[in-house]
Amino acid sequence: MKRGRFMLTMLAIFPLLTSAKMGSRIMKRTHRGFKVNSGEARYGKHFKMKGVTLNVLDIKISSQDTDGDLAVFEQNGFTPKGGPPLHIHLYQDEFFYIVEGEYLFQVGDEKFQMKSGDTIFLPRNVPHAFAQATETGKVIVSYMPAGKMEDFFKTTDAWTSPPTTKEIEKVFEDHDMKVVGPGLNID
Repeated sequence: MKRGRFMLTMLAIFPLLTSAKMGSRIMKRTHRGFKVNSGEARYGKHFKMKGVTLNVLDIKISSQDTDGDLAVFEQNGFTPKGGPPLHIHLYQDEFFYIVEGEYLFQVGDEKFQMKSGDTIFLPRNVPHAFAQATETGKVIVSYMPAGKMEDFFKTTDAWTSPPTTKEIEKVFEDHDMKVVGPGLNID
């Protein structure tokens, strides 16, 4: 009889425990809208992807704003004919919106020519890479959930000397990504 009463009690309070957990999670979210001006970053810091590309990233919407559900960056491309190695994100979907310039993307076995105004979706666990086809470019990139991407960009920004291939692979691994091949080649 006591076991039956215990089970009924647990069934009755389980929804309350779940909603309390969700409520505390929601309480950590930003409760006010905000604006990030053009050319500025959410917390005033521009991140250079040293050792991976020459690109500069600005956080526009931080994982702190969304309780880790989303991170949005503006990436200014200064890596003509270059980009990151072929890699996968273990836990995040990603999309790019091309603001300026042209890019070549590989998603799985498919390649896509991208230009200003185009959008591309990169599902988690699917190998992908991109290369900038023009002298400069600009994209909006978003990660869902945010994962460890802000920390990844902070880490690459802190490098003071060119990293080895092993160091690049390790920083990808440390941030829930895996390098699975070389970057794209644009002739």
